[in-house]
Amino acid sequence: MQHGKPYFFVGIGGSGMMPLAMILAGQGATVAGSDRSLDSGALPAKFGFLRDRGVALFAQDGSGIASADQIVVASAAVEASVPDIVAAERVGAARMSRAELLASLFNAAGTSIGVAGTSGKSTVTGMIAWILHAVGRDPTVMNGAVMKNFVAPDAPFASALVGAGDAFVSEVDESDGSIALYRPRIAVLNNVSLDHKSLEELRQLFGDFAAKAMTTVVNVGDPESAALAAGLERAKCVTFAVEVPADMAAQNLAPEPFAIGFDLVLGGETRRVRLSVPGRHNVANALAAIGAAMAAGVEVDAACRAIEGFTGLKRRFELVGTVAGVSVIDDFGHNPEKIAATLDTLHAFPGRLLLMFRPHGYGPLKVMRRELGEMFREKLGPDDLLVIPDPAYFGGTTSREVTSADIVADIGGQAHHIADRDAAAAWLVEQARPGDRIVVMGARDDTLSQLAADMVAALGR
Repeated sequence: MQHGKPYFFVGIGGSGMMPLAMILAGQGATVAGSDRSLDSGALPAKFGFLRDRGVALFAQDGSGIASADQIVVASAAVEASVPDIVAAERVGAARMSRAELLASLFNAAGTSIGVAGTSGKSTVTGMIAWILHAVGRDPTVMNGAVMKNFVAPDAPFASALVGAGDAFVSEVDESDGSIALYRPRIAVLNNVSLDHKSLEELRQLFGDFAAKAMTTVVNVGDPESAALAAGLERAKCVTFAVEVPADMAAQNLAPEPFAIGFDLVLGGETRRVRLSVPGRHNVANALAAIGAAMAAGVEVDAACRAIEGFTGLKRRFELVGTVAGVSVIDDFGHNPEKIAATLDTLHAFPGRLLLMFRPHGYGPLKVMRRELGEMFREKLGPDDLLVIPDPAYFGGTTSREVTSADIVADIGGQAHHIADRDAAAAWLVEQARPGDRIVVMGARDDTLSQLAADMVAALGR
């Protein structure tokens, strides 16, 4: 794709912005950007990586935007008062949202594969990416997480791929309604549950997205997704489910601490598959990925062989280290369904859970309050401990009607509110004893991985 004008990314270090910037840079575009984390001196390795790839970085003070020829890209969360946005208005630079830019690249691709759903989008996107790479399709991939299969010394932040093939694989976001911009040839609908929006809004957004595709791969093991599938043209729909009848079904699950095996039942034939990532939810993710790859023309046996080599994503049930019999796991769980899947996977094996959940904002906390309380009351084991610090907050105006302390009060005795994130982590380390699993959970806070690593170091001391 040709790029005639330079791009400037406001918040270029974000999990959704950085891979998009890297795709553009890889396609030959001129890319620059700014970020609050850069200004504060945080995450130097990430910004060094961008600089090494020719991306010019500026303070978020408006100094990087000086021409009407620039296209200024910002997420919906960036306020109009941010100096870069003020500068864009002053010089008359064109504006694009992150979603608008990504959708324009995605929709121009010959084989566009869009991965939607409240949970599992990044993992399914990574699985499809690995299958297509393994069979020589050389895809372009936009992921919100680092894909461990593609990490190398010269590519430590492998959340994007720039390929020469016709396939463009991307997770698509429903949280801001931008899913409506995408026109997928192949759509994946993994699940529908509460996160940023009401279920009524989600049903409309996901239903419209699925109806646009030539082929929709949909999880009928999820009640909401199954209801949406019932309204789709059957000839264009491929269904999958775990231990539920479907076009593609998984049976005879064999969990391991950091892996899982299952039988793939498809077209009257059974194939044994062993994933290198754990949990029933990852079996569903694998079915989604295999179904999407098949819709893109990959033979089923090749897809199954490839997916066995998928090694996972950073911050998705990632074992950071084990010291003195205590394991520390870094996980992206931030809504009731994601957290429940992580707890179910861990509770399949012995050991107490020490959990730190940092909410990803006050708005989502308000939306999910009842469901979070119910989920933790149901899923916490009798000896487990949970600490919830205050939500991630990066400035701007926000309503604080529901706080972490409110969620703790809803849950009861096993839950504790320690406002400061680092203090909450230190308290968990103090409680740890051999056999425990410490789990750091949350989204939007890019430094949680470093916090998990610091907890491993603290256990060693």
